[in-house]
Amino acid sequence: MEEQITGKVVAGQEFFEQPLIGNFKNIHTYKLAIEEATKEEMSLVMKNMMTGSILLGFSDLHLEIEEKESTLRVRIDGALRPACNFTPKIHKAIVSRIKLLSGLKLNIEKVPQDGRFTVVLEKPEGLEEIEIRVSTIPTAYGENIVMRVLNPKSLISLEELGLRSDLLKLFEEQAGKPNGMIIVTGPTGSGKTTTLYAFLKKIRNPEIKVITIEDPIEYHLDGITQTQIDHARGYDFASGLRSIVRQDPDAILVGEIRDLETASVALQAALTGHLVLSTLHTNNAAGTIARLQALGEIPVNIAPALNMVVAQRLVRRVCKHCGKPQKISPELYQEMLEGFKTISPKVPLPKLSEDSEILIQNEKGCEFCNFTGFKGRIALFEAIEIDDEMEDFILTCPSIPALERMAIQKGATLMKQDGYMKILEGITTIEEVRAVAG
Repeated sequence: MEEQITGKVVAGQEFFEQPLIGNFKNIHTYKLAIEEATKEEMSLVMKNMMTGSILLGFSDLHLEIEEKESTLRVRIDGALRPACNFTPKIHKAIVSRIKLLSGLKLNIEKVPQDGRFTVVLEKPEGLEEIEIRVSTIPTAYGENIVMRVLNPKSLISLEELGLRSDLLKLFEEQAGKPNGMIIVTGPTGSGKTTTLYAFLKKIRNPEIKVITIEDPIEYHLDGITQTQIDHARGYDFASGLRSIVRQDPDAILVGEIRDLETASVALQAALTGHLVLSTLHTNNAAGTIARLQALGEIPVNIAPALNMVVAQRLVRRVCKHCGKPQKISPELYQEMLEGFKTISPKVPLPKLSEDSEILIQNEKGCEFCNFTGFKGRIALFEAIEIDDEMEDFILTCPSIPALERMAIQKGATLMKQDGYMKILEGITTIEEVRAVAG
């Protein structure tokens, strides 16, 4: 049973008081205020830390101990920023409090541990529960802790993913198919889980049975059976997937394909009347087939099972409150002209001319964006639909570049091209696109 930490929203506002979002100056006062903190005061510090992080939209909190002091860094829109410092004594007290809340063993400090607890926010519209996933790791000076904030507000629909109209139509068509496999690829932290849950929200209805196997369960969805792997009991992705298939599901979500056994069972499930959703780690959509082959699968099993492969990366959105419009540079204009040469005429392109205006980051930022110039993130996508022609092509064991060229001929857009379009729409910057798409 997960423990809970409760607090009013005002607690977070007091902790991150003026200047509320940016330099976090007043947080440093806690270094002195809690030097000799009582148990009740430590509880208040935890309450303020957690409610404040939720209010300001942090995805992770990193509590890191060094020889002379401890640092709390927070991740917002994918970037880590220092928030405040603690003494080693207070660091140890905070770590003990977090471990107690998370159900971790207090007397074990030399072995990594994982746990979770729940934050309950009291809001005018009612109580809001947000899970916090905790991971500890031993270091030379003590234990470091990373807390992942699993805010249900992160669960969005396909329509809210920021997809182009042609991609949204494709995703909705694929979600409506009764069988086959949809694989979403990308590195850790690229939004794969968000995309998969968007598919789940699309297909969820009382007439079909959906079962997931995850590591761990990040978000809870009503109307869906969710299971979590447990290595200690021998319940892994492969064995769990076999059990799930015997539960008469219509759709299955497999958190990640890590080995040949899981890949084989998932592909067979897709071939025998189930819609299977999963993730894989590859650099691009075209690399998915090669990765499955590297695990040991053969094209004759891969080609007929796949419906669509999607690759994605996250880029930061330019803050709409302080972003500055600027005429596109000649260099970027030429780069985009070259980049759009291979794009399909079916893709709705934003207007591009030498007089086009784009939005650039305001380096000073504003209070709305934590003085970063960016607010929120959006995914860049590339998707390959596996139709009959593509299926035949996969059976020839093509190279990754050959598969990519074939996909482009059939109307697929590359991640960088999607990035160019989002730049022209005033959503992100060329620096953000280059950072994730080359």
